[in-house]
Amino acid sequence: MSLLTAPDGSPRHVRSSPQTPVAVIVIRPHHFVANPETAEDNSFQDKMAGAGQEDKVEAYHEVSNVIKVLRSHGVKVHVFEDESCQTPDSVFPNNWFSTHAGGHVAIYPMYAENRRKERRTDIIELLKKNYRVQDIVDYSGFEQDGLFLEGTGAMVLDHIERVTYVCKSRRSDPILLERFCSQFNYEPIIFEAVDSKGHAVYHTNVLMCIASELVLVGAELVRDNGDRATLMRRLKDTGRKILELSEEQVASFAGNMLEVQGANGPLLVMSETAYRALSGEQITQIEQCLPIVTVAIPIIEKAGGSVRCMLAGVHLSKRS
Repeated sequence: MSLLTAPDGSPRHVRSSPQTPVAVIVIRPHHFVANPETAEDNSFQDKMAGAGQEDKVEAYHEVSNVIKVLRSHGVKVHVFEDESCQTPDSVFPNNWFSTHAGGHVAIYPMYAENRRKERRTDIIELLKKNYRVQDIVDYSGFEQDGLFLEGTGAMVLDHIERVTYVCKSRRSDPILLERFCSQFNYEPIIFEAVDSKGHAVYHTNVLMCIASELVLVGAELVRDNGDRATLMRRLKDTGRKILELSEEQVASFAGNMLEVQGANGPLLVMSETAYRALSGEQITQIEQCLPIVTVAIPIIEKAGGSVRCMLAGVHLSKRS
C-alpha cells in the first residue's frame, strides 16, 4: 500500500503535529553489550546479551538497517557512531536528552554511572547548527545528589496536550519531575506500574506510546484502581483512540513505539517483536490512524529497550 493512501484506499494527507519529531537521532554501537549496571531493575533485559562478538556485529547491522528503513520512508535521521567500550547503553540516546518546540533542549541525570558517559557535545552542536536552539536546561548536576530523571524513557510526553506520564521508579525522581514540568510547562500524571511478578516498570516508555491520534497503553500493569482511573481518564480527555495492551504485549515491547515524520506523513515505527505481539484488530485500529513501519532488532532488544528507546526525536525548528 502506498504511503499516500489510507487502509480504505482514500488519500492520506501529509500532516504536521507537535507530537511528531521532524527528525531523529540514532547512535550506532560498535561494541554492543547489555549494561550490567542496569540489570537490577530492568526486567526486560537479558543479562548475557552482547557477551559474544557475534552479538556485537549483529547489533551494529540491526541499527544500520533501522537507519536504512527509516530513510527509505523519508525520515530525517542523524547518525552518530559509538566506538567506545564504556557506554553499553548508548544505543538508547533518548534517556539523556530531549528537544522541545520553541528551541528548548533538556539534558538529564542518569541512574547508572556508566550511562552518564553517553552525553555527547557533538550531538548538542549538531542540534545548534541545524536547528533553532534557544536554551539548554541541564539537570545532569543532580546526579551528585542522587536524583535522576531519565528523559523520554522515564517520561512519555504528550506534546499536544502538554502532559507528561510517569511511572514511579528510581529513574524518575519526583523533585526533578516537578522542576521539569514547571520549566517546560507540562502537567504530570504519576502512577505505579508493576508486572505480575511484582517487578516495577523501570521506564514509562515501555508501557505506553502516545502518537498524534492514537495511544497504546498497558493499563493493566497500573494495579491501583485510582491511579489507573486517573491515567485512563486523562488519556480519554485527549480525544485520541486508545488501545490497551496486555502484560504479555508490553513484555514484547508493544508499548515502545514512536510516531515519526516520513516523506508523505507520519509513520508509527515499531519492532517486529512488537508487531507480532499485536492482534489483527489492534493492527487494523493503528493503520486507520497512520501507517506502520517495522524493523527487526532482536539483539538490541536484549538490552531491555526497543525502537522508541533508540530514537531521540527532534522537536525543533530547522534553520534556513
